Amino acid sequence: MLLASKCYPPSYSSYYLSHLKLRIISVGHKMPSWVDTACAEYIKRMPRELSIEMIEIKPDKRADGKNSAVVQEAEAKRILEAAGKDFLVICDERGQEVTTLQLAEKMKFWQTLGKDISIVIGGADGIHANLKQQADWLWGLSKLTLPHAFVRVLLCEQLYRGHSVIQNHPYHRE
Repeated sequence: MLLASKCYPPSYSSYYLSHLKLRIISVGHKMPSWVDTACAEYIKRMPRELSIEMIEIKPDKRADGKNSAVVQEAEAKRILEAAGKDFLVICDERGQEVTTLQLAEKMKFWQTLGKDISIVIGGADGIHANLKQQADWLWGLSKLTLPHAFVRVLLCEQLYRGHSVIQNHPYHRE
């Protein structure tokens, strides 16, 4: 098995460094049907060796005098339970923005880690600061605040696009 070096096989078409599951952990539920349809389209295009799994975390209710920090803390606990020992990626508007080619390089690196990847989409109140500090990478999809449903579809599409770059598939064009 190759480790985190820059030495990658010349063709990834039939070779993966390891089986890798990409978990999208999303705080929220009851998405419109177009979100499920769009995500399912990209998820089915991914190979078994690089599969995407969508995990929904029920948002904490902001009732009984709970403030944003209390809600974030409760959601962070459930996120960490779902992520386990995965490499933890948090989507955050202040995170590092990358190009598609840079994402593909990150995905190559992830394949050398020997563990799955959890990519977290926060809830309406955002993500607790302690959870962000525990993250292995803060990923900035945009400086804009994006709708939750849109981010799910965007992540599925970009992960598929990154995979297509690794595979030299014509889906992505420069």
